[in-house]
Amino acid sequence: MKKILFAPPYITNKEIRLVKKVLKSGWITTGPMVMKFQQMIRDYVQSEEVLCLNSATAGLELVLRWYGIGPGDEVITTPYTFTATANVILHVGAKPVFVDVLEKDFNIDPNKVYDAINEKTKAVIAVDFGGCPCDYDKIYEAIKSKSNLFLPNNSLQESIKRPLLISDAAHSFGSIYKEKKVGCIADFTVFSFHAVKNLTTAEGGAITIKTLNDIKAETIYKKLKIMSLHGQSKDAFIKGRENTWFYSILEAGYKYNMTDIQASIGIGQLEKYDYILKKRKEIFNKYNLNLKELENFIKLPQLDTENTKGNAHLYPIRLKNENLRDKFIEFMSDKKIQCNVHFIPLPLHPLYKNLGYNIEDYPMAYKNYLSEVSLPIYPQLRKRDFNRIIKETKNFFKKF
Repeated sequence: MKKILFAPPYITNKEIRLVKKVLKSGWITTGPMVMKFQQMIRDYVQSEEVLCLNSATAGLELVLRWYGIGPGDEVITTPYTFTATANVILHVGAKPVFVDVLEKDFNIDPNKVYDAINEKTKAVIAVDFGGCPCDYDKIYEAIKSKSNLFLPNNSLQESIKRPLLISDAAHSFGSIYKEKKVGCIADFTVFSFHAVKNLTTAEGGAITIKTLNDIKAETIYKKLKIMSLHGQSKDAFIKGRENTWFYSILEAGYKYNMTDIQASIGIGQLEKYDYILKKRKEIFNKYNLNLKELENFIKLPQLDTENTKGNAHLYPIRLKNENLRDKFIEFMSDKKIQCNVHFIPLPLHPLYKNLGYNIEDYPMAYKNYLSEVSLPIYPQLRKRDFNRIIKETKNFFKKF
């Protein structure tokens, strides 16, 4: 019996041809393919500027550093996320302030964001769980209604006069909030193109950038680009194109650039992304239709709401008897069907426990975690494999 993988990348001849073209071109690092990919993302999400990087983690950290966030500052985020979201806060020397999530969609609770904002708050990082956008309007309302507490530490912060709203949209490329694509809503949006994401470049990420008060998006882009490549005044492609070797190191920057090899994969993915979303949503809806008879045992996820349209990045069911969660995963593994759990809340990990965080302070995050299981969902999931997942899921609950 063949194993059904949880989230294999959807790579076709389109991406392979584009990668071959780059490999034969003689230019494989940051260059014309990265520029093209950035423009395609800009057009797709209708953002002002886009900077592609080697990871979403790099994108989150660059934004925090750009705003001058560091020791003594606080950044509010969710405990129900992958560790990268909070690790970057630690990287810059600030303190992660976790607030609990909503039961309905696993996303950060805007009311608790409001309660947590104080004089030390310099940013809120909201996470779109499973491709379902957060309630960005309510989070903005919370930030702006307490902007009188904001204590700026530098000229940028004095200009903007409030904490930043950063969207960790690692899951939500292509998702929609109130008729707008994620990527043009928050002050900064950071996408992930990791291997398991809907759109992949193997590893990679991107920041989408808005004009903030009098600070133009283009100005922010230029600054972030310098920061992303060792603080150089010119990247290698520009130096070669302009036939001039001279450059300046303007600051102690980082090595966060995306390569043309990665971008070529992303271009191939984005060119067929409408198809990818269509297939994922079809599978999501087929799951709901076929598992409806098990609603006494499991809570089915919702793809769309009144204000949001998800991208079907995950298919997260919740077992109503949480004591069965681990048994169900073990049962499916025995049947050679890979499942996953999203996420282990950060206060349960040794790093954050040792920093003093306690899962008892986040009861909804803990409750959601105890019951959640993610089933395989991807465009190339074969009909017979899908049917096997449905069959074995039903077989498990027949015993109860």
